Amino acid sequence: MRVLVACEFSGVVRDAFRTRGHEAWSCDLLGPDDMPEAFRSQAFPNYHYEGDVRAFFDLGWDLLIAHPPCTYLASSGLHWTTRGLRDPRLTEDALAFVRDLLAAPVARIALENPVGCISTRIRKPDQIIQPWQFGHAESKTTCLWLKGLPTLVPTDVLPVPASGRWANQTPSGQNRLGPNPKRWAERAKTYQGIAAAMADQWGA
Repeated sequence: MRVLVACEFSGVVRDAFRTRGHEAWSCDLLGPDDMPEAFRSQAFPNYHYEGDVRAFFDLGWDLLIAHPPCTYLASSGLHWTTRGLRDPRLTEDALAFVRDLLAAPVARIALENPVGCISTRIRKPDQIIQPWQFGHAESKTTCLWLKGLPTLVPTDVLPVPASGRWANQTPSGQNRLGPNPKRWAERAKTYQGIAAAMADQWGA
């Protein structure tokens, strides 16, 4: 299959498909030199388009997996807009980009994002997944909007820890990752178990 992974700088999903024999490319406004070194792909670093993914829609893809930036879409940050502290046009532009991704001329499309305004402004997700369903003892509610694809089947469901919270959570349930220059990259990176499930199940 020819697979385009949109808005991916880490190469995790791209590499999962490539190791299974597919012709997969990632695309992002960031190039390899812009990425924190710890998050650069070591397996297939050259299979990356730098630029607006919409410019590459017409290259004959069988599958598009999109990870649009959630900064202006996620519920966790929308309070800045509703309180009048952020230009609402930023969210409108982000939603327009999501619509472009979902309308791409590709037969199979998966778009992922946290809980946010895509659900209320465009449509509800087809599936909600967690890393702990795919072998990672962490929590990160991830919504999937699908076209021409089945929902993902969990591959390794872990039991809830005795503490009642996952490895990446504070006692109050918030993410333990404190402010640091690499926080954005760490939060955006797809979990390996989820990427493997995408490649195994959607690449079949």
